[in-house]
Amino acid sequence: MHPVFSRRSAVVLALATLASSCALAQKAPAVAAQAPWPTKPLKIVVGFPPGSSPDLTARTFSEPLSKALGQPVLVENKVGAGGNIGADAVAKARDDHTIGLMINGNMTIAKLINAAVLYDPQKDLAPLTLVGTSPLVLTAPLSQPGVSATADAREFMAAARSAGDKWSYGTPGVGTVGHIGTELLKARSGINPVHVPYAGYPQVATAMLGGQLQMALLPPALAQAQVKAGKLRAIGVTSAGRSALAPDVPSLSEAGIQGFELEIWNAFAAPATMPKHLQVRLATVLAEIARTPDVRAKLFQQGWQVAGTSPEGLANRIKADTATLGQIIAQRGIKAD
Repeated sequence: MHPVFSRRSAVVLALATLASSCALAQKAPAVAAQAPWPTKPLKIVVGFPPGSSPDLTARTFSEPLSKALGQPVLVENKVGAGGNIGADAVAKARDDHTIGLMINGNMTIAKLINAAVLYDPQKDLAPLTLVGTSPLVLTAPLSQPGVSATADAREFMAAARSAGDKWSYGTPGVGTVGHIGTELLKARSGINPVHVPYAGYPQVATAMLGGQLQMALLPPALAQAQVKAGKLRAIGVTSAGRSALAPDVPSLSEAGIQGFELEIWNAFAAPATMPKHLQVRLATVLAEIARTPDVRAKLFQQGWQVAGTSPEGLANRIKADTATLGQIIAQRGIKAD
């Protein structure tokens, strides 16, 4: 009987060893997931120059993010193509220590506007958190033919419809949110001003002051500065209701324009190849930072209403904006130069 007992014991021991090995193998990924990170400075890529709105936002996050992660956080400006060069650099990063601060165009319509864009926002970027949102302000000269000095939003839009293509509107370029947003406004309101692209929003404001343009969608900070200086008038904001960024300006929906809502926004994204547990950690930390009183106040001064969403919240916003703006892009045949 002794040899039989030994063989059985050997089989039991072998099975126990195999089970133990399998258990260790199953635990290995969990152990690896707990490996120290970050192991070197984290990089925030911004596709716009130093001093720009996205750059200021990224630098607002860099110090608190560094404290939270225990590593330096560097801001790197990769400028060009409306932020798409920076977004492409983020999409192709493989060091697990690179993220990007982007505007909505980089994460939604980039490839719809220009098929030559080298990254696919839907496939190559992982949403982390929607940082802040802001409406645009429909702005116009103080005086112009066919519009009384006391005209409200309804009267202004009626004058714009009567003017047809005799009016012009300015934007920072073809395919920008200001451009597509005004085309959306045209579709919803029946106005038909002609598009004139400029190098940037300051140049658009200057053209309105000079009488070359009759209207434009401007960021609230720029619009409010011109309005307070008595140089331009604010017709309405593009948000669903009034905005805290321009509390005295009615929404265009109050002027009877239905189905029109437009906001610019900025957000953090990671390469889609970054391990999921790192995406989750970064998203949680970034959203928490965005909602702190100090950062919230700084972002408001920069012209942003803080959101600080989950990755899912940002993904839903990307999907909705891509659908709305993509429809206008297709209908109007808008393509980047």
